[in-house]
Amino acid sequence: MKQVRYNGLTFEPYIEREKIQARIKELAKVITEEYEGKRPLFVCVLNGAFPFASELFLNVDTDAEITFIRLKSYEGTASTGVVKEMMGLSENIEGRPVIVVEDIVDTGKTIDRLVNTLKAKNPASVKIATLLFKPQSLCCDVNPDYVGFSIPPKFIIGYGLDLDGLARNLQDIYVLKEQAD
Repeated sequence: MKQVRYNGLTFEPYIEREKIQARIKELAKVITEEYEGKRPLFVCVLNGAFPFASELFLNVDTDAEITFIRLKSYEGTASTGVVKEMMGLSENIEGRPVIVVEDIVDTGKTIDRLVNTLKAKNPASVKIATLLFKPQSLCCDVNPDYVGFSIPPKFIIGYGLDLDGLARNLQDIYVLKEQAD
């Protein structure tokens, strides 16, 4: 893997696609076992979680459904601190087990708001699956149930994660060079 540049910033390789896919298969196996016969509804948070949700959903081996919701809280390399709902949930989730699929849980503000909104609709349960988790950045009482990778508070791109809409289609995950170890 080589360095990549976006918006004048240099990013170095951080997590390779093969490692990502292997971890997703492990998470899917756990979800399959926990939800056998329960028909969970996966709620993919667009746009960033799309690649992760797709891989995870395809590897879950039990009846399940998927839907999409769009939220936004980032501009450039920083969270705005304000969660804007862009496209809402149309399915009736009352009595259904729900798995929210996120690309990254950083401060936790976005996922906390979403989980509280979903719980108000009386689902059987709400669990969180996230590809990446930054526990050191957390400022809400959020504890994801399925975590691909716990990472330090660094800015990353690729595999759905973007910088102003760019780099989502990178197959690997990259870290901002100034923040690399």
